[in-house]
Amino acid sequence: MSATTGTRPAGIDELEYRPKTIPRLLGYMIGGPRKTKFAIGVALRVVALLGLTAIPFIMGSGMNVITDGGDKSDLNPWGVAGLVAGGVYLLFSFLSDRMFSRMASQGLFELNIDMFSNLQSLSMGFFFSNPPGELSSNVTNDAEVVSLFFTNAVSQIIRAFVQIFMILIVMTFMNWRLTVVALITVPALFGAVYLVARIASPAFAKLQDVLGDVSAFQEETLSGHKVIISKERHDWAMEAHEVEIAEAHRVGSRAFLASLMQFPATQMLSLMQNVLVLLAGTFMVINGKADVGTVMAFSSYSALLSSPLAQIANLVTTTLNASAGGERVLRIVDEQPDVGDAPDAVEYEFKGGRIQFEHVDFGYVPGSLVLRDNTFDVAPGESIGICGPTGAGKSTLINILTRYYEIDGGRILIDGQDLSSLTRESLRKQIGVVLQEAFLFTDTVMNNLRYAREGATEADAIEAAKKANAHGFISALPDGYETLLTERGSNLSQGQRQMITIARAMVAEPKMMILDEATSNVDTRTEKLIQDGMRALMDDKTSFSIAHRLATIRSSSRIMVLNGGVIEEMASHDELMAQRGFYYALYMSQFKGKGPDGESDAETMRDFVST
Repeated sequence: MSATTGTRPAGIDELEYRPKTIPRLLGYMIGGPRKTKFAIGVALRVVALLGLTAIPFIMGSGMNVITDGGDKSDLNPWGVAGLVAGGVYLLFSFLSDRMFSRMASQGLFELNIDMFSNLQSLSMGFFFSNPPGELSSNVTNDAEVVSLFFTNAVSQIIRAFVQIFMILIVMTFMNWRLTVVALITVPALFGAVYLVARIASPAFAKLQDVLGDVSAFQEETLSGHKVIISKERHDWAMEAHEVEIAEAHRVGSRAFLASLMQFPATQMLSLMQNVLVLLAGTFMVINGKADVGTVMAFSSYSALLSSPLAQIANLVTTTLNASAGGERVLRIVDEQPDVGDAPDAVEYEFKGGRIQFEHVDFGYVPGSLVLRDNTFDVAPGESIGICGPTGAGKSTLINILTRYYEIDGGRILIDGQDLSSLTRESLRKQIGVVLQEAFLFTDTVMNNLRYAREGATEADAIEAAKKANAHGFISALPDGYETLLTERGSNLSQGQRQMITIARAMVAEPKMMILDEATSNVDTRTEKLIQDGMRALMDDKTSFSIAHRLATIRSSSRIMVLNGGVIEEMASHDELMAQRGFYYALYMSQFKGKGPDGESDAETMRDFVST
């Protein structure tokens, strides 16, 4: 019953705990099978920059021809050389950029695949503690800033560093004194970059968190639009949204102000660098220590040197943003499910569907139990109704039976096999679940039905729909089974959606069934149709039905009564009514005094406890 968790070590500061985000992101783009492509891309970039660095030298040599009194014919070779160097630069830059763009798209593709695939493997507890809007922000906003880093920053940073290295070699070879002058402003440039990073890095990390909160709020209000419209709370929604957006604006303004101030600073330092080179070069020409062509070439090299230095500085913003967004993406990639298969887990072998709970304890939060010392035995094919006050632990009992969560104590056996020793996939394939909220995908009715079992045929789906009393209304839809459902099936009624989910559960051909408040949101006539479908679904299967309406579980083999996480009673409806205990009190409170002997509510009240 041990669980593998993705929790952080206690007491570690968030910033200190962060992994090396940028190197990990780079691993997706230029690591693994793309190392060879990366090396080729860099080699192509070097060849391109050889052409670029040759141009100032060619220009300076041509200038010396003029100052030395040469004629036009002496300039022709240098003109041809300049054209060749420019062509080499353009061609090989294109080839290198093309290769880097492909690596960027492949790296982003794999990162998105890893993130979304791992999301599908995570346990229910992860989604319980992370709202859909925030996860949506991870998948969209955070992935987008990583995309910008891959497509824009990486290639440009590599080009900038190669260009700086090559130009410094050429400059040092031509005139080491002018090279020293050209490098005077570099410490100040990197000092500006350091200051921006110190100010902007925490701000960008905070900005990504705030954008996640904004997305979560937007998701929640859009999902709850019916409540907002019915209660005329549009003003509240707009005001609350303005508060969220204002916080994003405040944090974003601080982050982007720091990064934008970097551009004028680097531009000023670059101009100062060029001016210093020209002044020093002029004095060297006057003193006979350099010729005009060398100074002109150095002026161009100075510009070629300051350009990548400024570019690196300006790409700090993109990199910091990618670090903040990438951290959130990688946390999803690294997250481990709370519930995992044991190393020696075996396939579940169905032997009738006997369920045994032995002194089971469970709590969502350590130290706070929701279920306490629950023990019961369900025979194969038996139908168990579950009732109790709100918060008594009814749905929780089902959540641990399907192993969405690991129990804290005790043992659960299915057909004599310990639940913790079985693979989750083999277990859940044998347990069909119909929830209170009928969730349908944005797809055709047919595909929603066939979703339940890989390899299910259209005939299987239609047969299940007939048994669930759904075939009639499905056939009457504009395109029948090929009708496209909108998000969550909102173009169907609640009852129609529920009948489709029951049919979908039938398609799965489960050996056991769980129904959680499956008829709580429908009218009496539709409830009758749904109950008929559920009876067909549960026929001869071990089943559990959670209900607030006691009439829906009255015919169950036995009824389990939960209160405060403890099983108060467990027997048939008639036996429980005869005992005049907790179930009897629930029945009387629901049916307003219509007990077998006409007792009043006051005579049968009990203490209802929520966990």
